[in-house]
This record gives sequence, structure tokens and C-alpha cells, in this order.
Amino acid sequence: MTKQEFPTKVIQFGEGNFLRAFVDWMIDILNEKNAFNGSVAVVQPLENGLVQMLAEQNCHYHHVRQGLEGGQKIDEIRKITSISKAVNPYKDTRSYFELAEAPEVQLVFSNTTEAGIVFDEKDQPTDGQIASSFPGKLTQLLKQRFDHFNADESKGLAVVPCELIEQNGTKLKQCVNQYIQLWGLGGAFQNWVDNSCSFANTLVDRIVPGYPKEEIETLLDRIGELDKLVVKSEAFHLFVIQAEDYVKELFPAHQHGLNVKYVSDITPYRTQKVRILNGAHTSMVPIGLLYGLETVSETIDDPETGKLINELIYDEIVPTISIPGEDPKEFADAVINRFQNPFIRHELISISLNSISKFKVRVLPTFKDYLKHTGELPKRMTFSLACLLKLYTSGQFDLKDDQNILNFFDTIKVLNTDTLVQKALSNSELWGEDLTSIEGLTEQVIEHFESISSSAMKEAIYNI
Repeated sequence: MTKQEFPTKVIQFGEGNFLRAFVDWMIDILNEKNAFNGSVAVVQPLENGLVQMLAEQNCHYHHVRQGLEGGQKIDEIRKITSISKAVNPYKDTRSYFELAEAPEVQLVFSNTTEAGIVFDEKDQPTDGQIASSFPGKLTQLLKQRFDHFNADESKGLAVVPCELIEQNGTKLKQCVNQYIQLWGLGGAFQNWVDNSCSFANTLVDRIVPGYPKEEIETLLDRIGELDKLVVKSEAFHLFVIQAEDYVKELFPAHQHGLNVKYVSDITPYRTQKVRILNGAHTSMVPIGLLYGLETVSETIDDPETGKLINELIYDEIVPTISIPGEDPKEFADAVINRFQNPFIRHELISISLNSISKFKVRVLPTFKDYLKHTGELPKRMTFSLACLLKLYTSGQFDLKDDQNILNFFDTIKVLNTDTLVQKALSNSELWGEDLTSIEGLTEQVIEHFESISSSAMKEAIYNI
């Protein structure tokens, strides 16, 4: 059965790089294994987008998957044919609403950026108009389906958002409910949404650099045909879904070799990702930059900084994570492989953006949990904190952060080490609390700060 013969089972809000290298890639694999046998109708959520270009290519494109898995180099290209149609609701509103009338449709996926799941009380389209917000468009789609199938309880949809916000499904449903109230769509429709539709909470994880313009000529030679929508991603992928049981049957990716997990509580998986992947990223940035390195892979491959980051991950972060039936060391192993990816140049200076707030969210909770459980300060995270203060007061780097934060560090950089560290750690506006209240922390940060200032970073790391 060809792609065009598969019934439309998925309506997807978003035609960007991430969904095409994640959900559409998965569905393509499932179709190849006769495990889904459905196609995707892509909806362009914004007025300006790529659906016209997608349509011009018969909705085909190539996905380049590159990275390391289990120490083995992955470099593969796959032609994706899971998308069957592309709709611009701003130019073809009728085709958009016809998607709601397709009886085989079961699932809705979305990735409309973190700002996409919002309620706007000014979003009040008149008859025949399309809503401006994504939740508004989704509400209109559900109402059209409700009306077309005369409130048939079996025609509800399972909504699986992929936006990078906590409780994304819960928040999306709240927005839909607000539009039902705002637009006066009635109690019967509200009951149908509540009882016949479901909204999953998800966690998605895959680095997708997107269109590989710097190497596109080489890739097109390998592909053998023109493709303006080539999308590149790392090899790793993770999709954690907290949903009602029947969603597993609709989207059985967990049974076919894909890293998809259906769970009863997504919280520990989010904690694992934020602490290991994001926390390690944030911790390594000041260390690597002060050491004279430029990229994540250089930092993890260097004998000195690599050893330090490995110890920080396995000895200080991993012990603070608990997922029943799973070993967070396995996720940590995958993260190390991702950091070493030779196909992606991930510059430290680019991920140094807003490092202070990132440290507060991604590292400080781990720091405090480690201290609580061991009674000791995590010495490598403490060293990273000292490096962070040094990074912001050295004047050597063009850092991007809130101007008030940059101004604060500019005023204290002329102070002696003891006073500088005291003022930085006690600034509760930076950390949400006064860190000088943590016993022994100020003294250790001062010691590390002075060692960074008075000797080479290599020696400072060696002495941790």
C-alpha cells in the first residue's frame, strides 16, 4: 500500500523541522512495518510557513540521522513518505475543516513552539474565519468533528502535543475549555471533549539542527534528487507519553523498536532530562569556556574536562534521580554519546545564553538534593558554580543574559574575591534564595574562584 492509499489517521499542527524529524519519521517507520498504516495531514499553524513547499515535493523529504549509538557511528538518510497532504488553513479554510470530517482520523500531534499553547480572549473569529491561536484552531476542528458526526462518542480524538512545556496536554485542554466558554459552544460539546477526547502530557527529546545548509550539496549527491526540505537530527530520540491506555493502541511505537515510553507519571522523566542533559550542559559551559574550548564535544572528549563532566553526571546527578524499574545511568550513557556527536557542532557560547537562570532551574535542585542525601557539597557542581561566577566577571566573553544580571556582575567584578563571591551568592534575585546560607558553600566557591584566577584551569580541575 502506498502512502496515498493510507487513510489519514493523524492531523498534525506544525510542519517544521522537529515534527518532521520526530513524529513523521516514527510514523514512516511504523508504516514500513505495517504497524500503523496511516498517513499524516499537516496543518500550517502560522500564516507564513512551509506547507506550499512541502506540497510541491509531493509531501516527500529526506531525514538525515547522524550521531553515536552505543559507541557506533550512525549516518543514515531516509526518505519520509508518511505525510499525505499539507493544508494552509489561512488560504484554504474549507480543506482544513474537511480534515475534521475524515472518519479515520484518530490522533492530533502538534509542535507550535512553547508560545503556541496560549489562550487569547481577543481571538474571536467570525463565521468562516480561522482562529489565530493554535488552541483556537484546535477547538474549531473539534467542534466541526462534533457537529459532522452528530456527537458520536467514538469519533473523539487523542491529542498528543509535543510543545516543550510542562503538562502540555493539560494546559492545551484548559485553553480549549476556555475557548468553548468564550465562544459559547455549549455544554453538549464540552461533554464530548471531556469524555470522548483525550489530551496527553508528553516529553520529547531529540536535537534537530534542521536544514543542513553547510553540507547540503554533499547530502544531495547522496540522496540523488533535489530536496529543499532535508532535515537533519541526531541519532538519539525519546518520546515519553502520559496518556489514557487506548492511545497505546492508536500509536504503538513503543512495540516496534522506537524509544517511546507510555507512563503513568511523566514527572520523573522530565526531572531526568532536565538534570542530566540540561544540567550537564549548563554545568559544562563555564568550565569548557574558561578552559579554552569551544564546543560540547571538545569539552566531553578532553581528558581533563571530560573526566570532570563524567564524574559530575554519574557521581553527583544520577544518584538524585529515581525512576521505578529503570536505571538513569542508561539515560546518562546516551547523553554522553550525544555530547560526543561528531556531526553536530554545539558551541558552548551559544548555550551560555541565560546561564544564571539555567543554573537556578537545572542545577541548583540537584545540588540541594545531593547535599540533603549525602550531607556533603557536590564538589564538581560547586566548582562549576565558581566557574560560572568567574565567567560572568572575567570580561573575556560576550555573554547574553538579562541586562540587570549583566549589570550586577559588572559592578562586583572589581571587588576582592571574598566580597565578590559573598555578594554573588547572597543575591536571592539570581538564585531564588541566599546561597550563603548553605553551610560551607561560600568558602568552597571562594577557594575554587581563587584557584581559577591564580593558576591554569587544568591545575584547578586536577585539584578538585
